[in-house]
Amino acid sequence: LGGFADEIVLSPSQLTPIPDRLSYGQAATMTQSYATAWFSLTRRTVVRPEEWVLVLGAAGGVGLAMLDVARCLGAQTIAAASNDEKLRLCIERGAHSVIDYSSEDVKDRARELTGGGVDIAVDPVGGDLTEPALRALRNYGRLMIIGFASGTIPKLPANQVLLRNRSVLGVDWGAWAMSDPDGNAAVMSEVLTRVEDGSLTPAEPTTYSLHDAGTALRDLLERRVTGKACLTP
Repeated sequence: LGGFADEIVLSPSQLTPIPDRLSYGQAATMTQSYATAWFSLTRRTVVRPEEWVLVLGAAGGVGLAMLDVARCLGAQTIAAASNDEKLRLCIERGAHSVIDYSSEDVKDRARELTGGGVDIAVDPVGGDLTEPALRALRNYGRLMIIGFASGTIPKLPANQVLLRNRSVLGVDWGAWAMSDPDGNAAVMSEVLTRVEDGSLTPAEPTTYSLHDAGTALRDLLERRVTGKACLTP
């Protein structure tokens, strides 16, 4: 899509002014994750103040954005990740509670933390974590399927959707953005307005020289990067 370069030709419609609060690194890496989070929690569903939002893979780019957006919209957040370092980052980024899914059961711990279950579970991971997240939902809970970072597309027991009147919602922001550019422009305007007033604060990415693109990709593939990575010409 035109990355990994120090010059590119774009149409004016592809350009967005950067708010003064954002560094170039924040601006370069926030669009996909924050647009996905805002689209998920204001368009595909509407999160209400004081609802509980469970975020899987919470130390990744989309995960950190989900925590920030859910907090901005008044929700209480549970960050689920695979080790202490990632969970510390989530706490620093405002998570109300955390779950280490390398040693804790997501369903049981989420129900314990919330007194019965979460209202929304955000899943960009897939694999073995999706079903426990579905089972962690309370009455009328919503499971948001964002992606399959684990590499495995899960199969879900339909009875667990029926029980407690749960919903499973797909989130494909990229395809929607291309099909509805005006709608996406509204999403980005809403996000940037909240960045400008300080309600949202995208994390600074891990930066690499453009010449070290191979190292950056290897670090991402081997899960050494928390949040986002960017290449600097």
